[in-house]
Formats: sequence, structure tokens, C-alpha cells
Amino acid sequence: MRNCDLHSIIEQVSTKKIVGETNKTIAAINTDSRRIGENMVFVAVRGVAVDGHSFIETAEKQGAVAVVCEQLPASLNPAVTYIVVENSIIACGYMLRAFYNIDFEKLKVVGVTGTNGKTTTATLLYRLFSQLGNVCGLLSTVVNYVGNEEFAATHTTPDMIQLYELFEKMQVAGCSYCFMEVSSHAIHQHRTAGVTFAGGIFTNITQDHLDYHKTFAEYVRVKKSFFDDLPATAFALTNDDDRNGQIMLQNTRAHKASYSLKSMSDFKCRVLEQHFDGMLLKIDGVEVVARFIGFFNAYNLLAVYSAAMLLGQNKQRVLEIISTLTPVAGRIEFFKNANNVVAVVDYAHTPDALENILSTLRALCPKDKKIITVVGAGGNRDKGKRPIMGGICAKLSNRVILTSDNPRNESAADIANQMMAGIGAEYAANVLTILDREQAIRTAVMLAESGDVILIAGKGHETYQEIQGVKHHFDDREIVKNIFNLK
Repeated sequence: MRNCDLHSIIEQVSTKKIVGETNKTIAAINTDSRRIGENMVFVAVRGVAVDGHSFIETAEKQGAVAVVCEQLPASLNPAVTYIVVENSIIACGYMLRAFYNIDFEKLKVVGVTGTNGKTTTATLLYRLFSQLGNVCGLLSTVVNYVGNEEFAATHTTPDMIQLYELFEKMQVAGCSYCFMEVSSHAIHQHRTAGVTFAGGIFTNITQDHLDYHKTFAEYVRVKKSFFDDLPATAFALTNDDDRNGQIMLQNTRAHKASYSLKSMSDFKCRVLEQHFDGMLLKIDGVEVVARFIGFFNAYNLLAVYSAAMLLGQNKQRVLEIISTLTPVAGRIEFFKNANNVVAVVDYAHTPDALENILSTLRALCPKDKKIITVVGAGGNRDKGKRPIMGGICAKLSNRVILTSDNPRNESAADIANQMMAGIGAEYAANVLTILDREQAIRTAVMLAESGDVILIAGKGHETYQEIQGVKHHFDDREIVKNIFNLK
């Protein structure tokens, strides 16, 4: 177990007041009082649901020798050192950085933020730089990697304690790069405090998470704050074709760069051809065959290429590797049965993502063939996007089957009705509601004829359905393989 001197760790933090002795050896730092043991530091964080200050006494009884807090408790324990700070979670980040002795000059961390494309961009960067001969880390919605060792992912961006534990593992493993998704929740909650980023990438921003941020303007402001905080030594790379792309860079100190398919920018790409099995791209004047479909993936690949150039990699080698990369789990995964019916499993769960994938499939699908979409929406999340999603699916599909996604603590029927509210009368006859997701997928396959395309949207890589607080095993890909008799 690692042991560190408390005094040297709190030197990294701007403190308002210290009560007690700082000449102590500590074994760990945590924000969860249930995980506190002997000689640990408890950081009392004011969270979204609970206030850690309520658990200070519990942490002390379990062996905490120091408490980091924003307000002193009414009763002080003489055996405990109290460190009063302006913001506990920010202080915690810098303390963890010092505790694990993370050197962000040796471990270059690149953050990817935006509504859509974070997972694909971060994962492809991890794969690219690994193939370039580097030991790399990946922190993503789907999975976390330290070199080739896999760790389960529970959030888009890990909680701060897990984040720094993973950074330490990366440092021990000799990782020179870490590519990570940075969600708007993580930015707002300061989960990456203490991290010195080598670069930041903005993919795009469309409606999502308004249940948390309340307004789109606030959602944009939070994303922008990530770039505001980048150091002058970093790069800030933005999508110039997004109407908020340049807003992200307005106040950054980092080196500014841009990429686009439509406008003048530092890095350019054109889509020359599209087929179901891939695209022909022209990236910075060089033709590249990519095993991806969709303009949105052209943006993702261009972001990967641009970041590699900003990190000083060889252009020709990078383009060679990009031509070999394959889609990420649950992101436009194709399956075909003996009757030539194609099923596409994709994580699209926002209006913009659904419009992107359906527009792409519509362009590739023969005019005499049908697109059948199976879709739901997550419970306890942004309700405003549900009718918009329903309307987009009805407009761009021949048939729509509304079903459950992760209803969480809401009624799946209520969610489906809210999606139906956005579907115009002219499309209503083409819509079915089948709340059992497996039955919805089976029905779509029964309705499909040779050459038709079924889009199964919303869950992608997920292997569960969350219903009334319980996670049940459910994997869209398993269901499709079973129905299609695929191994």
C-alpha cells in the first residue's frame, strides 16, 4: 500500500484553514465514507444527491486521520486534522495527483468532449497510437484500457478516485498517452481536476443532457469551460463545421487548430465515395479507404488524424493505420442473415445522432428497400429530446417500432408515448409500439425482406437494460446474432 506524507500533499492545495497536525502518514484518499479505513483522508464533497459533510463523523469512526471539507463540522475530533478549502472536489484532484505522483509530462492526456463521437474518436486514437508503437491508456464509455489490460467502464468519465487509480496504473505500465472521453457531467463536477491535458478535442454539440444542464446555453458553457482551462502547452482542436465550434476556443490559452469537411480549416477531408462496407476519403490531399460509413465518422476520423498531426506523428504512417481501423463496439455494427437482411446496432440516442445514422443508411439503401428502425429513449434523462427523436425516426424510416431502452424509474409506455407525440399524422400508420425490446427486434426481422435494413438504436455496446433500479442482462447484438443464426 502506498504511504505519503500529508503535509507534502496538501502543499498542492490552496487551503483556507488547517486545524490540527499535518505531520502524518496517510494510506489513501477517498470521497466515499464507506471506503474509509485506518490512516486515510476523507474528502467531504457536496454532490448532486448527497453532501459528504454529513458523513464526516462516520469517516472519523472508521479511521480517517484527516478530513478535507468546505465547512468545519460542529464537533472537532482532536485526533483528526481538518483542512478547509474553497472546493473539496478540486482540492481532491490535486491531492490525488500528488499522492500518486502522476507526471503529466510523461503521460500525455488528450481529452475528447462533445455530444456525439467521443467514444469513437478516443478509441481510434488509442488504437492508432498503440499501432504507432506506444503503450497507451483509454478511458471511454465502453471500456477502459491500461496498455492491453482491460478494466470495466461504469461512466463515460470515471469518478475522480478511479480516474487517478487508473492514471497510476498507466504510469506504472509505462503509458506515454492516455485518450479519454470527457463528459459534460465530468466537466461540471470537476472530475478531472488536477489533470494537465496535452490536448482537447471538440467533436460537436447538439441537444442532450438538458435534464442535468437545464438549458442548451448552459450545456455549451460547460463544454467551453473545458477548453478555457487547457494550459498554454496544450492544443485545442475544434470542429469548424459545428456552429459552436469556434465558441469553444474563444478564451482558451491552448494552441488553436480546426478541422472540417465543409469550410476552411487547418485539417480538411472530403468524402469521395460511400458504400455499406466503407468510404473513400481524401484527407489533407491523400486518398484513404476507411472501413466506416457516414459523414459523422468522416469527422471522427479527421479528428483522429488532426490530433495525431498536432502530436507530431508521421502523416503517411498515420493515414496507413487509419485505413486499417474498424468501428468501435456498438457503433454501427453490421449483421447480415441468409436472406440478405442487414441489421445495424448503434448507440445513437440523441436527435442528431439518429438523424446522422438514418440519413447515412437512407443514402446507401436502394430506393426500393425499406429501413425499419427499432428505437426507445432512456428514462430519467432529457425528456425534451424524446418527441424530436420520434419525429426523426418516422421521417427517415419506412417503419418504426417504438420500444424500451433503459426506462430506469420511468414507465416505458410513457416514454414511448412521448416519442409518439413527435410523430406527425402522416407517419403514424407506419409506427408500432412493442415495449418488450427483444420482441420489437424479432418483429422488425419478421417485417424485413431481402435487402432491407434494420436499425436498432440507442443501446449499442450496452449489455443490460435498467428497469426500476435493476439491471437485467440484455445485449442487442446477442439478440440479433441469435435471430440471424450467427455465431
